[in-house]
Amino acid sequence: MIQEFKDFIAKGNVMDMAVGIIIGAAFTAIVTSLVGDLINPIIALFTGGIDFSGWFYVMGDGEFSSVEAATEAGVPVFAIGNFLMAVINFLIIAFVVFMLVKMVNRIKAAAERPDDAAPEVETGPSELDVLLEIRDSLRSGQTPAE
Repeated sequence: MIQEFKDFIAKGNVMDMAVGIIIGAAFTAIVTSLVGDLINPIIALFTGGIDFSGWFYVMGDGEFSSVEAATEAGVPVFAIGNFLMAVINFLIIAFVVFMLVKMVNRIKAAAERPDDAAPEVETGPSELDVLLEIRDSLRSGQTPAE
C-alpha cells in the first residue's frame, strides 16, 4: 500500500497538478487585484460611480453600510455585487487561460512541424551528373553542353 502511494506521488501527472494548483493560487491573487484595483474603478466610471462590491440588499431589519457589517450582525444579505465580481473574475480567468492554451497549442504545432528553416533550393546537377555527362559526350564524339 505504501509503495503504491509512493508510485502515485512519483508520477509526473501528480507533480504537474501540484505545480498547477500552486501557480493557480498565485494567479488568483493577481486576478483579484486586477479586478478590484483596475477594472472596478473603470466600470464604476462608466456606471456613475457604482462600486459593485458595495451593492447589496439587506433581507432583514436594519441599515448597514457594508456587507461585512450586515453579516457580522447576523442579518441575511443578498450580495449582488460580490456575485458580479465573482462573474467578472471568472470571465477574466477564463479568457487568460484560453489565451495561454492557444499559445501552448501554437508552440506545440510549431515544434511538431518539420524544420522549415532551410527550404529546399534547386542547385542543378551534381558534380557526378556533370562528369557523367562529359564522359558520355566524349564517348559519342560530341563536345559537352551542345
